[in-house]
Amino acid sequence: MPTYDYLCQDCSHAFEHFQSMSSDPLTTCPQCQGSLKRLIGTGGALIFKGSGFYCTDYKKPSPDAKVEKAKEASKAVKESSGGGEAKSSESKSPSSTSAA
Repeated sequence: MPTYDYLCQDCSHAFEHFQSMSSDPLTTCPQCQGSLKRLIGTGGALIFKGSGFYCTDYKKPSPDAKVEKAKEASKAVKESSGGGEAKSSESKSPSSTSAA
């Protein structure tokens, strides 16, 4: 069922009313009993109202998951660069150059 926008022509009270498409439009203002005008809406678009909509439908990964992913990436970088450092430090060893 769609939501319709109404505007009172007497007191300028604007409000939305949820009613079926087959129902007759409202004619009296709920505040002053004046005459109403139904406003042209945007049509049948989705309306995202309420708390928690995005938390349940588009949940982001938890901060812990991000930390674990960063630790794994850091460990992979250290392992790939750690092997190269060990070889270079062995070749520059002072004991091997002084003995010759």
